[in-house]
Amino acid sequence: MSAEAQGRALRPSKAAEHLGIGVSTFWRYAKTIPDFPKPVKLSPRCTIFFESQLNAWLASRASSCRA
Repeated sequence: MSAEAQGRALRPSKAAEHLGIGVSTFWRYAKTIPDFPKPVKLSPRCTIFFESQLNAWLASRASSCRA
């Protein structure tokens, strides 16, 4: 899938803010929750997450809570 189809790219701090959680919690989720969106390494010191994947994950969590 192309980057344009993925939507906006967010650095981990902005991605955590987008989800309403802290950065350390965000990284814990990334390491321990199997269906959490995977990071994309652009360089050794630059990691991004796609906003559309984060939104899809959040929606799936919300729908599982309602079920």
